[in-house]
Amino acid sequence: MKNYQWYSDQWGEPTRDDRRLFLLLTIGVFQAGLSWKAAAAKKDVFLKNFCDMDFRQVAALFPDDIERIAHDPEMIRNPRKIKAVIQNARAIVKLLEEYDSFADYLWDFVGGVPIIKQYESVEEVGNTLPEATVIARDMKKRGFSFVGPVITCMFLKAAGIIQDQVLI
Repeated sequence: MKNYQWYSDQWGEPTRDDRRLFLLLTIGVFQAGLSWKAAAAKKDVFLKNFCDMDFRQVAALFPDDIERIAHDPEMIRNPRKIKAVIQNARAIVKLLEEYDSFADYLWDFVGGVPIIKQYESVEEVGNTLPEATVIARDMKKRGFSFVGPVITCMFLKAAGIIQDQVLI
């Protein structure tokens, strides 16, 4: 199995697992400017460098940790993206003052039920949707980074919160 196969195998499966959601968001952050395969192939590297996706531990990382992570030869060594992951972890921790989990926050936008978008052809499937734009805006207000409408839409689709169905 290719090292990114897990991502396409699990794509769109609804999840309420906060660590998995944090991993999918991290892949979205690192995917910016790269292919999804390049980012998804780094799952094990992300797990190693980001405390097995324990966002509480990641939120506690220091600037010297950013440098250490950036020096990992297997890592996508973009310091802005590494900082964004840490910032996103801190935003998730802050969310927990208001929500029971990161999952509860995200699923609250859709009433706990995936949004299903139906299309006549694959060509109609977009990489952004109004619902994702609303969530991206709210995430930015709450301190998340690298969460524009496209990254957020792809993250929500990967997490099964938004699902595409092509009616062929």
